[in-house]
Amino acid sequence: MKTAIVTGGAGLIGSCLCKSLSRGYKVVCIDNLCTEQKENIEGLDIEFIEHDITKPLETEADYIFDMASRASPKDFEKHPIEIMMANSIGVKNLLDLTVETKAKFLMASTSEVYGDPLEHPQKETYRGNVSTTGPRACYDESKRFAEALTSSYIREHDVDARIVRIFNTYGPNQRPGDGRVVPNFITQALSGKPLTVYGDGTQTRSFCYVEDLVEGIEKAMFTEGTKGGIFNLGNPNEYTILEFAEKVKKAAGSESRIEYRPLPEDDPARRKPDITRAKELLGWEPKTSLEEGLQKTIGYFKGIGTS
Repeated sequence: MKTAIVTGGAGLIGSCLCKSLSRGYKVVCIDNLCTEQKENIEGLDIEFIEHDITKPLETEADYIFDMASRASPKDFEKHPIEIMMANSIGVKNLLDLTVETKAKFLMASTSEVYGDPLEHPQKETYRGNVSTTGPRACYDESKRFAEALTSSYIREHDVDARIVRIFNTYGPNQRPGDGRVVPNFITQALSGKPLTVYGDGTQTRSFCYVEDLVEGIEKAMFTEGTKGGIFNLGNPNEYTILEFAEKVKKAAGSESRIEYRPLPEDDPARRKPDITRAKELLGWEPKTSLEEGLQKTIGYFKGIGTS
């Protein structure tokens, strides 16, 4: 049986990926538990190694999925250097392991490499509008560096690697205190607190259910001819934050009011992936409606007692 390494495997996306891969592969989940989410992988038929990827790793591997990085806006302020090291030294260590084991490598990048985009929707060819010194730069720029490093390893070492740019993803196993809009709104709606909208709420986002996203990740890794490819993975249905707040309230049966707060620095005005490339080359597109995904996610949050 071939071995699949998943770094950051205890997180939202990583744990769902570990569960899916365990149906056909020996899965080794690697996580330093910096976000304390080991319960996400309890009961899965996988091996767990507590390890920080900024330190070299020696293990066998046929496939390496790099999902390891804090991605919460709250962490951009609290742990900026840790984030940058995970996406620089950490990614280099995984790429060196890829060279050593002759594995296939997938680097999980982010829609944040597009910054506050001047192109809409965003295609993989768009080079972005990103601040190098703002409060989000630790994540945005380190992911851009990780993409450049991965591309350099493809050119210099001929590694079989690909990059996926992940847009807003949500679902069960997401941390209630994550700080992103989905867990914020759901926990507020369930507790009857005001839903906090930053700015005037006209900024847009697209929301992809985690199981759909994981299917796209697997297709990017296992589809023939994806070496060197870059793929947007996300749901192209676009909502204003105010529209999304109303959908959460309806799904949660909540009467919470809207409370407005100042817009954070460098917060993107619009987010919508162009997934034409993923459709044509991977045969992938999201299947789960926002209403269905919210019901499943709200059910999870109720189950862990966030209300």
